[in-house]
Amino acid sequence: MSREARAAILFLTPALFVLVLFFFIPVLAGFALSVTDFDLYAIGDIHNLRFIALRNYAALLRSPIFWTAFANTLYFSVIGGPLTVATSLAAALLVNAKAARYKTLFRTIYFAPVVTTLVAVAIVFRFLYHARFGMINRVLESVGLQGADWLGDPKWAMPAIILVAVWKNFGYNMIIFIAGLQNIPEELYEAARIDGAGEWKQFRHVTLPMLGPTFLFVGIVTAIGYLQLFAEPYVMTKGGPLNRTLSAVMLMYQEGFKWWRMGYAAAIAFLLFLVIAAATLLQMRMQERR
Repeated sequence: MSREARAAILFLTPALFVLVLFFFIPVLAGFALSVTDFDLYAIGDIHNLRFIALRNYAALLRSPIFWTAFANTLYFSVIGGPLTVATSLAAALLVNAKAARYKTLFRTIYFAPVVTTLVAVAIVFRFLYHARFGMINRVLESVGLQGADWLGDPKWAMPAIILVAVWKNFGYNMIIFIAGLQNIPEELYEAARIDGAGEWKQFRHVTLPMLGPTFLFVGIVTAIGYLQLFAEPYVMTKGGPLNRTLSAVMLMYQEGFKWWRMGYAAAIAFLLFLVIAAATLLQMRMQERR
């Protein structure tokens, strides 16, 4: 074995050990748990545990409440994910603009929500969204607009949660986009200006293509995070009204830690893992084609 190969193994071994210990083993353990009827009785006596093959998955796919939670999760991800990415890119372009002043200050202000406790943010926004006493409705009424029951109306509950998630998360992606923008060679913009390209054409034909790897990273990270929606609906709506904000992770939590159907909850977790893996592979394949 060459020295380069030994050095590679030496450097890779700690990372592979961490991946195996904290990723592969939990995934395999979750799948093993999902093919059993592990519940409160099995916790009391392991002899009550039975292997039931794929019955949990069959019951899950026949459950209307699971499909409701899955549809809510997809709605949150499909609408909230691109909105977050677009907001992040817009903020990054503004902060990174040559004419912008106090760039460090604005980067700090925009990044502040990211390091704020999510539960505290959800509680604050729950009061801001209050139908009668919330500041949002008070501001709307002061300009002659009709307020809404943001968290009590099935039509507005999920959009309200999406806005909270966008506000909470766009700052992290903004920092990544700023790093990507600063790595674009200035010579490309100079060449585009010499060819007569305006601001919009420079953005379309220089900035966006050069940000391709950054879009891939931001898209994958955002999709993984948004498909695991839990804290916002748990704190703000408890999954209501009419289960319109019930997410797949919240359903998993209820089944596992409220009703103690751990095998059934593990089946939800493993299906969500497959969905996240598929979404990640899809984004990587789309980037390769570009």
